[in-house]
Amino acid sequence: MSFNASTAGAPAGSAGPALVLVGRVLVSILFILAGYGKLTDIAGTAGWFGSVGLPVPTVMAVVVGLVELIGGLAILVGWQTRIAAIVIALFTLGATAIAHLDFSDQMQLLMLQKNLAIAGGLLFLAVYGPGAYSLDRRGN
Repeated sequence: MSFNASTAGAPAGSAGPALVLVGRVLVSILFILAGYGKLTDIAGTAGWFGSVGLPVPTVMAVVVGLVELIGGLAILVGWQTRIAAIVIALFTLGATAIAHLDFSDQMQLLMLQKNLAIAGGLLFLAVYGPGAYSLDRRGN
């Protein structure tokens, strides 16, 4: 029995593939903008990273900015989507563990919940794939 993730659970001609594309776009925007912001303000990002105790904050700022920007772009266009989604999901969970575990702060609790939801969506993307409108599906 074969499984086609791009049309799973969607009848022929449905809006499923278009909705998967919209979902990819919406998830990717967060990471593209965050990565771009970090890479265009390395000093500010490194300062914040240093304040939360991350080692080599300038190097971390560049690495994190690149992971977010490149991973977000990969998800946006649907290239190596499953890998990108797993990397970004793990990154999101790691960032959550570092910066959003102060349960006494309502904003941090909200950020934790948001990040868990985003990681969940990314894991769905990793399992079910990028849908029909993606570079991964091009030529299939």
